[in-house]
Amino acid sequence: MKLLNFTIIKLTICLVLGILLAHYLKLDFHVVLCLTIALVFALGVYWLILRSKINRAPYFGILACCCMIGVGMTSYNIQDEKLRPHHYTHLNASENYNSIVFQIEERLKPDAYNDKYIVAITSFNDKEAIGRLLINIKRDSISKPIYVDDIFFTSSELKVIQKPLNPHQFDYGKYLEMQQVYHQLYLNSTNILLLSDSKRTIYGYADALRTKINLKLVEAGFTGDALSIMNALLLGQRQTIDKTVYDNYVNSGTIHILAVSGLHVGIILIILNVIFKPLLRLKYGHFIRPIILVALLWSFAVIAGLRPSVTRAVTMFSVISIAMHLKRRTNIYNTLIISAFLILLFKPAFLFAVGFQMSYLAVLGIVTIQPIFYKLWKPKYWIIDKPWQIFTVTLAAQIGVVPISLFYFHQFPGLFFISNLVVIPFLGLILGLGILVIVLALLNVIPNFLVITYSFIIDCLNGFIAWVAQFENFLFRDIPFTILQVVATYAIIMALVQAYKFRNFKWIALSLIAIIGLQGVYFYNKHQTQNDAFIIFNKSRYSIIGKKQNEKLMLYHNYDFKKLKSDYTITNYKVGEAIDTITLDSLQSVYAFKNKVILEIDSLAVYKEVTFRPHYILLRNSPRLNLNRVIDSLKPELIIADASNYKSYLKRWKETCEHKKIPFHQTNEKGAFIIK
Repeated sequence: MKLLNFTIIKLTICLVLGILLAHYLKLDFHVVLCLTIALVFALGVYWLILRSKINRAPYFGILACCCMIGVGMTSYNIQDEKLRPHHYTHLNASENYNSIVFQIEERLKPDAYNDKYIVAITSFNDKEAIGRLLINIKRDSISKPIYVDDIFFTSSELKVIQKPLNPHQFDYGKYLEMQQVYHQLYLNSTNILLLSDSKRTIYGYADALRTKINLKLVEAGFTGDALSIMNALLLGQRQTIDKTVYDNYVNSGTIHILAVSGLHVGIILIILNVIFKPLLRLKYGHFIRPIILVALLWSFAVIAGLRPSVTRAVTMFSVISIAMHLKRRTNIYNTLIISAFLILLFKPAFLFAVGFQMSYLAVLGIVTIQPIFYKLWKPKYWIIDKPWQIFTVTLAAQIGVVPISLFYFHQFPGLFFISNLVVIPFLGLILGLGILVIVLALLNVIPNFLVITYSFIIDCLNGFIAWVAQFENFLFRDIPFTILQVVATYAIIMALVQAYKFRNFKWIALSLIAIIGLQGVYFYNKHQTQNDAFIIFNKSRYSIIGKKQNEKLMLYHNYDFKKLKSDYTITNYKVGEAIDTITLDSLQSVYAFKNKVILEIDSLAVYKEVTFRPHYILLRNSPRLNLNRVIDSLKPELIIADASNYKSYLKRWKETCEHKKIPFHQTNEKGAFIIK
């Protein structure tokens, strides 16, 4: 068991290393493939020659690791559709309109104006093609609902996915690139034609089943937030959850229950084990039951959308289920490593999915740290022991995910243990009763009292979560946390766990070194923020200008005073630059920064009385002026226009600057203007 564990660990680490190398280095695919084949061939020859002495072969392990690195790189590149010659980006694309046939793959959460979908291209300008696009369809412009596997034709302009326009803003384009989505379309009823609505893939049939379940639930009487939470908990679909409800789950530290993961799959496996226990009385029951259980688990995973967290959980519990029925001892570490190895081998891009990372780290925290906490105190009475077990599990899981969670989300829910103590015990009831509700609804035999009871349970859950979330003083927001701090924190956790287990000088010393390393990272980050900057932010319809001096930020603006500090434009910058203090002031006419003078011209268009030559001119709030005269009079080095101006004005100013051969910085195209 230990040998298997160690071998799989090495192979998995090498696989991960190969995926990382392929992702960041972008090496030629054919070179990588040929090198991998050569390494595998050399490994096979080496094994055939020295198989009787393989344990003493010094280079066999090194060669095996190199092979696995090559396999990881090859697997990642094989999944990269952009490397294939018939990807749509390699075909002749028109600057205006392209004829595209596409198939709906996934329904995303809509915004205020558009329904959003991920689609797969089947034809591009009358040529067979592959690739994925983000489709934005104007809401209420198409009367007929759109489902997974529907095929449409459109003639539309490919638009790039806009890059972040403000510093430290979430890069949605980069996130979509990880899903191999590079362009988007904006469509409505006038430029989209349905070609087929038949089902072709297992995802289409799963979507049809989800649609049917939702229809039956609505007919039974489920509505609003109760229906949305049922979709999230039982079907893995969170698109319809109200933003306020979703934020409550985030702020209370219970958002993990809305993402189908190991907790849900484990509970479902327990329920299925009980249901199919009578099969063990049959002659071949020990073989039939695990097959049925694994088939049902994967069916649930498909219905839930095969997201990274549910895929990881179903893979792990499939291994556990098979091992249990084969009467084999199951080592949880082996199970975790094998599931991670299999998933990354076939879906290497999952390595970069936040859900995949957090689900594995949470489980590792539970299996490694929870026993340590539980041994500190073992209550004698069941009524105390069970809450203590839940508390230690929750605490261990939080320790496992808190560094990576701070890195991605920059907040920490201080009352997570209270909310989880209540939510986790009832999750089994909610899932078990929910499955019964869905089955009865599909059979049209669900009694009204069950609908009322289950809706009441969901409403109570939402009410409790909202009550916990209201204690905002226990929600620690805007915490700067870099990737170096993540690495140092996990090094401390691992070293402390080992120091507790072995209690020797080596691990105690390594723990202290890791702590000193975290302190060193803190001072390094502090040093990196010791700089000054002048920023003209991009904020639609408003003007926001910032002056950064080390950890202090002065904001000049015409925005709402109450909303400004909590606006994402500012909070993202505050976290990214580790800002301690923010002060507010009204907009000024002239700004000076590092020997540069910035003149602001607003809607009043007052500039003729200026007696100095500004280096930069900021145009805001759509001033009516002749930009040719401004340039001839003041002779600036650069013209800046923020997002408070009319688009027609911006277009005209841009043409004027091109004619005058003077740089023009438009923040809603080029992003925030920054002087450092």
